[in-house]
Amino acid sequence: MTMIRTETELRQAMAVDEESEHLEFKAARTEFHFETLVKYCVALANEGGGSIVLGVTDRPPRRIVGSSAFREIERTKAGIFERLRWRIDAAEIPTPEGRVVVFHAPGRPRGWPRDYRGTYWMRAGDSLVPMSFDRLQTIMAEATPDYSAEVVPGADF
Repeated sequence: MTMIRTETELRQAMAVDEESEHLEFKAARTEFHFETLVKYCVALANEGGGSIVLGVTDRPPRRIVGSSAFREIERTKAGIFERLRWRIDAAEIPTPEGRVVVFHAPGRPRGWPRDYRGTYWMRAGDSLVPMSFDRLQTIMAEATPDYSAEVVPGADF
């Protein structure tokens, strides 16, 4: 998923019927807890990458309500990097209805789930939850070589 950077892209994303593992909307009119933002970034990365959009209602029909959260975007990005040690993109989108802030987390590396303070976060519906053991195993198995697909020199039936 690419990052939402323009008002046109924002309005197209808002038209989607349901949020997905790659896109989360939060009204966050006045504030949004920084630690929750960090956890969402981890969860989005674990789902292959995605964006959290602040200043838009999360239920269809979505409306832009504007957000005054994270007024210092560069400072927020630096704080996220300090905690996670990987980069998150962010953009402010001015609209007639108010300011919208988008944070975009890149997808995790193959076979390597992302964690925050020892917890591997994922999304379950509208909630953030610790990743299940079977999901962790699936991700980690991505890095295991598939020997069944390799040719073994000198082998015969």
